[in-house]
Amino acid sequence: MLTDYIEAAMRRAKYKLLEGDEGFFAEIPGFKGLWCSASTLETCRDELRAVLESWLLVKLRHDDGDLPVVNRINLNTPGRKRTKVA
Repeated sequence: MLTDYIEAAMRRAKYKLLEGDEGFFAEIPGFKGLWCSASTLETCRDELRAVLESWLLVKLRHDDGDLPVVNRINLNTPGRKRTKVA
């Protein structure tokens, strides 16, 4: 289920080419504070996945905040408020 969640979240990622040959910026809408930048698009995708995995581990371990529901995959504990990502 965690792998499916990560894959679904990565499919929602948005990438921007930065001006001045500065590389790429990436974020996943609905995942507050989760972003990265890198010199190439491939590196940016890899970095975003690593950041997402770390972000999820921290959130799950510390029961810290609301995890977005992605493609009907809900990692929140029962009784918690849920945020839906379209």
